[in-house]
Amino acid sequence: MKLLLFKLVATAVVGAALVYPFVNPDLRGGVLASVERLGWLAVLDLAVVFLVAVALYCRSLQRCLELVRPGARAAAPKSVWLMFLIPYNFVEDFFIIHNVSRSLRAQARTDARLAGFRSFGELSGFGWCTAQIVSLVPSQVGELAGVVAIGLWLVHWRFIAGVNRRLSHAGSEAPLAL
Repeated sequence: MKLLLFKLVATAVVGAALVYPFVNPDLRGGVLASVERLGWLAVLDLAVVFLVAVALYCRSLQRCLELVRPGARAAAPKSVWLMFLIPYNFVEDFFIIHNVSRSLRAQARTDARLAGFRSFGELSGFGWCTAQIVSLVPSQVGELAGVVAIGLWLVHWRFIAGVNRRLSHAGSEAPLAL
């Protein structure tokens, strides 16, 4: 119950951060500045491409959890789709990354294919989650954080894709460096 309350309060804070630039016209940085520069149609096109990429990423995370034995899973594979519940996802993403990492760590205890991993994707995963939150700051700091978030998200996605390849094969391979 305490965890749910924390998530809801944190989501309310994120929601306020998302709405703040709309109620304070002097803060036309971040997404609003991009809309003014590029126009609504271009921003809408980018948003659709981004949402398709997020869906593919969620599919990779779901596959990862499906490849982990049920007893080692910290969450149900379909739970990763909570990334689409805006603004709740800004908070839940941290828990999704944590659960995938915990699941991989538990799987590694009995699965030689995961030998040699250190962070199980936590560094890049928590990194993109944190940068995503900072990207809400309506300024150049927020815009830079958005770029960092996308970069770390792609690194994490690549890591998960590598884990999925490794878990999909019966033989053991050399450890991934991430």
